[in-house]
Amino acid sequence: MKILRTPDSCFEGLADYPFTPNYTEIETADGSPLRIHHLDEGPADGPIVLCMHGQPVWSYLYRKMIPLFVAQGIRVIAPDLPGYGKSDKPASRDDYSYQNQVDWMVAWLDRNGFSGMTFFGQDWGGLIGLRMIAERSELFDRVVISNTGLPYNPTVEQDVVDRVAEFRNNAPTPTLPEMAAAIQNVPKEQALAFAYWQKFCWETEDLPVGFMMSTMLEKIPRWRLALRVMAHRLGLAPLRSSTDIGRAYEAPFPDPSYKMCPRAMPSRVPTLPDDPSLEAQGKAWEFFSRFEKPFLCAFTDDDPITRGGDAPFRSKVPGAFGQAHTTIAGGGHFLQEKRPAEVVNVIVDFMRSA
Repeated sequence: MKILRTPDSCFEGLADYPFTPNYTEIETADGSPLRIHHLDEGPADGPIVLCMHGQPVWSYLYRKMIPLFVAQGIRVIAPDLPGYGKSDKPASRDDYSYQNQVDWMVAWLDRNGFSGMTFFGQDWGGLIGLRMIAERSELFDRVVISNTGLPYNPTVEQDVVDRVAEFRNNAPTPTLPEMAAAIQNVPKEQALAFAYWQKFCWETEDLPVGFMMSTMLEKIPRWRLALRVMAHRLGLAPLRSSTDIGRAYEAPFPDPSYKMCPRAMPSRVPTLPDDPSLEAQGKAWEFFSRFEKPFLCAFTDDDPITRGGDAPFRSKVPGAFGQAHTTIAGGGHFLQEKRPAEVVNVIVDFMRSA
């Protein structure tokens, strides 16, 4: 397996990210060494919260939450998934299967010996983290999830399957505005809308990670965004952001060859019955249907993709029955950026009461 490593110089001078790096080397299935980065902040003997990020971000996402946890005596462990942040990046899109990410992060857990953890996962951090919990449940005392899921779709109408396949295989690559419009206006056929995001990421060689995060998180005049997109479509300039946030989220990817993971992972979300992870997802749901440890949902009210995604957990996971589930207003998809204090308070209160 060919593996890339982002030079340390790419991370110099990032705003509000003063944390000490920690590295763990694991071995992939073909025997390749893979280095995984994580943050470890707060008192060494404090209760642990494991914070996992999703696509296309990295542990920088938790920079606002970490000091708030530490101030309350909580030890924060925040890894970068392989392919993101300061972790190594396998060079082929085909390396980034759902199962590989689970296997790599379980190996990382085993090497570090953490226990008694509270888990917090959002986006792919939940998809991968929940599977980790199913395999190493003895290491976790409680679970908090937000804007994520454990997708399992064994029955989808064949008409929807056919239309998604036709779109993925034959439609032109969506532009950034087309993709954004589809995601913001999710119809009942969520798989078809999500296919816009999957196809855009899969087929965009230089995925504009920093630019996308900047437009989601910062107030930038529409005319300025339109000009940048137009200049890009005319081949005059790459889609890049000059803000601190944009630069930080682009930092792990010094050139497009480093972006195989954020390009691949949306297409690994198991939205259809023919997905290769379907069996493993079914087994994970069997596990969580018996999971009695405290389980809390803290989704936002304005994420178009995951809104309502807490319902299966609240109705099927025994540990979720009777919990004080909450909805965080105005947090968007990345609530760690927009509502860090609210999220921290929800998690800490849960850790102290459950």
